[in-house]
Amino acid sequence: MKKCIYCKCDLDDRNIIDFCQRCGVGAFGEKMFAAIIQNMREASGRGDLDQGRF
Repeated sequence: MKKCIYCKCDLDDRNIIDFCQRCGVGAFGEKMFAAIIQNMREASGRGDLDQGRF
């Protein structure tokens, strides 16, 4: 189980970011947080986040 880097709450292991929505919105604002999520999902779909795991 992953933990949020800010508040240490539990996150699903499949979560593509290392912080919860509450902390993400608090740190970056709603628009930037939404952009981060979208970009991370696209990168995950391309396989860019898996580099170095093999």
